[in-house]
Amino acid sequence: MTDIDSTTASEEHEHHLLHDHHAAPGHDGEHGEHDHVSDNKYIVIAVILAVITGAEVAASYIDLGPAFIPLLLFMMAVKFFIVASFFMHLRFDNRIFTWCFYSGLALAVAVYVVALLTFGFFAS
Repeated sequence: MTDIDSTTASEEHEHHLLHDHHAAPGHDGEHGEHDHVSDNKYIVIAVILAVITGAEVAASYIDLGPAFIPLLLFMMAVKFFIVASFFMHLRFDNRIFTWCFYSGLALAVAVYVVALLTFGFFAS
């Protein structure tokens, strides 16, 4: 075996140690192959967020009656999920962080709904 072959084999072994593709979930290296989102995917995500924002603005000009607030809450939750998943990289992070963020969203929505119920918003 030549020096070139042993260096190549050593580098390959080091690469596999650093980038173990069969690691347990949540234990991937810093540069796992699944945590890369292409620029085109970010453009698609931006367009989706813009469309949802446009729908929220349009909903404010249309009389939807009592469906207005639940519809806005749903669109808000979808946008939060998309932003947290891709721009905050929760989709590729440990599940405990994902759970913390999404449970915070659920708590915020619950508090908002309780506040609306307290002020009799749904009574009409």
